[in-house]
Amino acid sequence: MAGNIITIIGGKGGVGKSQVAANLAIAYAGELRAKTLLLDFDQKSCGDQNIITGLKSKKHLKELSDFSGAIDPRSIQLFTADHKAGFSYVGMPTEAIAANQVNEEGIGKVLKAVVNIYPVVVIDAGSDLTPLALKAMEYSTLIFLVASPDLLAVNQCKRMYTDLVTMLFPKDMIQILVNQAVTGHPVSPDVIGKQIGKPVFHAIPRDDASCIAALSRSTPVLVGAKGSPFGSGVVDCVRKLIQKNVLKTLERLAKPQDSGAAQTGARTGEAGAADDAKKKDQWTELKGRIHKSLVEEMDLKKQDDNDPKAKIILREQTKKMVVELLGKEDTKSILPSRDDMNRIVKEILDEALGLGPLEDMLADKSISEIMVVGPKKIYYEQKGKVKKSEVTFTNDRQVMNVIERIVAPIGRRIDEKTPYVDARLADGSRVHAIIPPCAIDGCCITIRKFPDKRLTYKDLVSFGAMTEEMADFLRISVEAHRNIVVSGGTGSGKTTLINMLGGFIQSNERIITCEDSAELNFPQDHVVRLETRPPSLEGDGAIDIRCLVKQTLRMRPDRIVVGECRGGETLDMLQAMNTGHDGSMTTVHSNTPRDAISRLETLVQYAGAGLPQKAIKEMIASAVHMIIQQSRLDDGSRKCLYITEIGGIQGEVITLQDIFTYKQEGMNKEGKIVGKFMATGFIPKFIETLEKKGYKVPRGLFTNK
Repeated sequence: MAGNIITIIGGKGGVGKSQVAANLAIAYAGELRAKTLLLDFDQKSCGDQNIITGLKSKKHLKELSDFSGAIDPRSIQLFTADHKAGFSYVGMPTEAIAANQVNEEGIGKVLKAVVNIYPVVVIDAGSDLTPLALKAMEYSTLIFLVASPDLLAVNQCKRMYTDLVTMLFPKDMIQILVNQAVTGHPVSPDVIGKQIGKPVFHAIPRDDASCIAALSRSTPVLVGAKGSPFGSGVVDCVRKLIQKNVLKTLERLAKPQDSGAAQTGARTGEAGAADDAKKKDQWTELKGRIHKSLVEEMDLKKQDDNDPKAKIILREQTKKMVVELLGKEDTKSILPSRDDMNRIVKEILDEALGLGPLEDMLADKSISEIMVVGPKKIYYEQKGKVKKSEVTFTNDRQVMNVIERIVAPIGRRIDEKTPYVDARLADGSRVHAIIPPCAIDGCCITIRKFPDKRLTYKDLVSFGAMTEEMADFLRISVEAHRNIVVSGGTGSGKTTLINMLGGFIQSNERIITCEDSAELNFPQDHVVRLETRPPSLEGDGAIDIRCLVKQTLRMRPDRIVVGECRGGETLDMLQAMNTGHDGSMTTVHSNTPRDAISRLETLVQYAGAGLPQKAIKEMIASAVHMIIQQSRLDDGSRKCLYITEIGGIQGEVITLQDIFTYKQEGMNKEGKIVGKFMATGFIPKFIETLEKKGYKVPRGLFTNK
């Protein structure tokens, strides 16, 4: 007949749960007249049980978790220390590093086995819901949550109780044990029970004298002072458990389990797919009902986005309400595991207070782009490949809520009159949203994420986007005040590249950037960032890129950087490049350097100045010195395909000369493109000018090694 595991955990440190755990194991051994097992899972206070019990196990818990053999009555003795009071003990490593390396999966196998050896196993789980503590609870019959007559301890105990219930641990499985109880104290067991929301199972009297004396002698209280108030309190607790047959009753409760265990025995084929689809629909319907009830119960719009503490408090209050609402639902078939319960609570909270299923994707640093097409389809780009997410929104209203949550803090708006918007998140990520009637299949969101750390030329070289020689040449070009146009398709890495180029600008220069939504992040101190503004509700007050470029000319710029030229501002940008603002930069959408020239010609005409084609070509030829072609290849990698110098104009044709190119040679077995960067051997014209001024430019940059 299998034994039972009792886990002892404290809401906070200092409530005496370690002494309770050790003496509980002794009390059970005495009452059952059988050997019990005490395990120390407290990773923060590692070694405390050695002092309380006066024992040091032959091998510690990490070694037990790594043990590959079968756990039986003989093999367990290789690890335990035995006490004359009738219990065996395995301690936590006293080194913090080793304590944090205990193998949780290995411990799971141990806990399955020890209940076949000992009638009762007592685990000291510490004061935090660590993965190790949760693993103990998954195999436990009873969880004792220890509190003391202290308001802070009671508050933390209440928080932990809510967390455990949220994690799908049955309420009956969690019992409140008050330690250090004092008769007549205002924080009585009844008060503690009302505060936590669950009656106290048992109270152990405060007995500082016996507990301190026991610690000083490294002897458990029940060994040195069994008849003391503390010792009697622990024995009474065990007798109460035995007389009320608590462990037998709790054995029948549905235990929480890992999601992996919950999936065991899942059907395959068409039947399995049908079950999955049905469960997904039930999951979405459940989320919808909880959302509706949540809106009726709480005013979720009253949140201060600028106050982190207020956001934390609101999330905790909302979480508690979600758990209560889920408790009123029949969720056994929809939420069979603790992981499922945790996941649905998180999804509901994210949609109610955050950006819904986008929260985890935004936190994942390996994801570079997120694309939402209505509530049921979310795609993301990871390592250059586009994938479909299994997570979805509950409905179109939730997608709209997320869009409104993004645009409201920065003063943007989106409605039927203006059904699209450009915005940015707090971390700088660029957002575009478009809603019905323009978006036929529901609200659409596109988020372009940017890395937390600004990428440097070393990063791009290590990624294989360019060579060291190309990066060195680009540094020389920026320092020599070359006017540069970065050309490329959507998602090819233009913004990343122009950010890298901006890092080469000397720190004593004044840089002014103009963008639709601020993305550029230069390391220099003297940077002025300008951003466009949409029209007001009355339809006036709009400020476009062209207006901003004109303003920069009155702001004494050394360098002007336009995030992207897509209209009449191209004419103003070229004029600025031609009138003493050399070293300026911009990006355009095109596929080759020659296409970039054609694109610039077309964009200049958007200004409506009525310039003849020849004049436009001459302006481009004299204003732009270099074009850098950026591209995203079929395998998802981003590379600098061309660095090209504009050599002037001959007749009606602007002359281009490639300095560096990338030659694709094929694909390897992993589907990665194989190729090499090559220097053409052409020496740019401005290099000779630099050398005449005394600069030493290594000619080896322009030869293939």
